[in-house]
Amino acid sequence: MTPTVAVAHYPEGAGHATRMLAVARALEARGATVTLAGGGPGARFIERNGYDQFEPSPVDFIGDYQGGSLLRVLAHSLPNSARRVYDYVRWLRRKHPDALVTDDMFAAMAAEFVDIPLFVCTHNAASYYDAVIEQGFTWLLNRHQLHSAETFLYPSIWPPDPGDPAGVTAIPPIALDVPPTEAADEQARVLADGASVSETDVLDETPPAPEETDVLVVPSAYSTGFDVLAERLRAAGHDATLVGGEDWDCVPALLPHLRAAERVVCSGYSTIMEAAVAGTPCIVYPFTDEQHGVSRVIERTGLAGFQVEHSPSHVVRAVGQPLECPVYENGAGRAAATVLAGIE
Repeated sequence: MTPTVAVAHYPEGAGHATRMLAVARALEARGATVTLAGGGPGARFIERNGYDQFEPSPVDFIGDYQGGSLLRVLAHSLPNSARRVYDYVRWLRRKHPDALVTDDMFAAMAAEFVDIPLFVCTHNAASYYDAVIEQGFTWLLNRHQLHSAETFLYPSIWPPDPGDPAGVTAIPPIALDVPPTEAADEQARVLADGASVSETDVLDETPPAPEETDVLVVPSAYSTGFDVLAERLRAAGHDATLVGGEDWDCVPALLPHLRAAERVVCSGYSTIMEAAVAGTPCIVYPFTDEQHGVSRVIERTGLAGFQVEHSPSHVVRAVGQPLECPVYENGAGRAAATVLAGIE
């Protein structure tokens, strides 16, 4: 019998959605049926790739705490958290999946009420944070997920590190790629909606190659000033492409564009993992507590192909310097295989 796996992503930033969508596709490639949920900024990528998803109540702890106050967390994030768990419980009971794989702590909590096998797939660790309240909360969260999950999958670009949660199963970084049939499928969907071939610009059987660029600039949901940074890179003589800028169209996956770039500048760990899989040297410009924590591990472990900078001028200088190409496999297949093996 074909297994059905629920795949749920955290709603803060688009990277959570693309990472879990990569796992969903790897599950489908191994014969499973998937049903998706999560919402938030990543919803447009789910839809762009032709999937429907359930959208539970939104939560934004980073925006409420790091961009607001503890009072705002108590007034907004906490009640929304309870609603999100409740929404997930109802969704899981409707879908009756054979397992749930998620990076969303609220979906993981809901799985206990429904009593289905749970697989956690996240890189979050208490060691990334400086604030005691964030450290304590993340430590408790990691302990709960390790206790509740069949397997805690931990996608990582570094070797085992003292800051990693004890007991996790390390896997290679996860990145969403575009399957060879993506363009043909997209054209078929457009034609089915009644458009003519000329109106679709006639996509080939394989996606068109992304334009090559010196540096791909990829802001996160919480980074600022990346438009100015892109202009400074251009002023320094670099061909810089700003993801999300005026000339940028939403794409099914960022990985092909990362492969076509000589360098990538980014803040979020999801893009860092994608750069690793793409084999593109990466300059990390962190903003949030978590991003700074990830950057510290990168600096401590001295990973080839990655460099951390903390100001626009240093980023511009780093882009012009030699940097090794990282070499990593895509961990999406490893994650999918672990989930399916756990429910056989």
